[in-house]
Amino acid sequence: MDLLGIGDGVPALVPMPGGHSGETFLAEAAGERTVVRIYAGRSASRGANAAEIDAAVLRLVRGLIPVPEVLEVRRADPSAGTPALLVTTCLPGTRLDEVLPAADKEVAATIGHNLGMILARLAQMPMLRAGLFTDGELRIRPMPPDLEDLPSWVESRTLEGPLAEWAGTDREALWGLADRAQEILDRTTRACLVHSDFNPKNILVEPSTGEVTGLLDWEYSHAGSPFTDLGNLLRFDRRPDLADAVLSTYSDNVVDAPEDLLDRARAADIWALVDLAARRDENPVAARAHDRLLAMARSGDLHATA
Repeated sequence: MDLLGIGDGVPALVPMPGGHSGETFLAEAAGERTVVRIYAGRSASRGANAAEIDAAVLRLVRGLIPVPEVLEVRRADPSAGTPALLVTTCLPGTRLDEVLPAADKEVAATIGHNLGMILARLAQMPMLRAGLFTDGELRIRPMPPDLEDLPSWVESRTLEGPLAEWAGTDREALWGLADRAQEILDRTTRACLVHSDFNPKNILVEPSTGEVTGLLDWEYSHAGSPFTDLGNLLRFDRRPDLADAVLSTYSDNVVDAPEDLLDRARAADIWALVDLAARRDENPVAARAHDRLLAMARSGDLHATA
């Protein structure tokens, strides 16, 4: 079946609400509602295998993690000028960032427990080494040199842009924080599957029950730290009923969960915080990350808030 209706007239594509890439659309063909990801612009910069990689990751985790079913994958055709496509089923649910503000403590705790279970499953999907996926077989290539060492990477990000505008004492404090974070991260030597954008806008839930119905947008997935996704989720969402449930469930279900779990999650999240802070003027999330990172640097506390 041609899910995009080629030959019968291409169906209307409606931009997905909340999408930042502008490349994900809702479509309907033969009475079936689907999601179409068009690999143009930002997604095309990931390389010719991006659609196959995303499809492979979804197939890998389906049945263990609530993700959509892959219906169709198309490679780009440069001769015809058509981009790569990934078509999946459309999952039910409401984005978590729309649910949490009104959720009572019981529902928030249930959501936290369910997210903790998903994080635990991801943390126990072992990978042979850390790195980036290269193709639809999920072969792994090493991380680029600038992503292997947190202190060096952080220092490089302070050479220009918003972080270069910090006072010298603040930059030095950030370098010191990165050194301590790297020491914490070095306590863990294994790698696992990482979603790497595990935040409420990519999570679907059933508002009344707290059931997690979908984890979306796997474009940044890779093999890496078991604490990256945990740090991402708890970066800004720190209400105790949610966070405590996430942490306790993760600890109860991950065999090698450490006692300093939250420290490791905060340390792992510095990669993303610095990347966002260096783009402070692009969007409100980046601006908030910038202020959070500055507070952490000035206080020397991984758990500081702005």
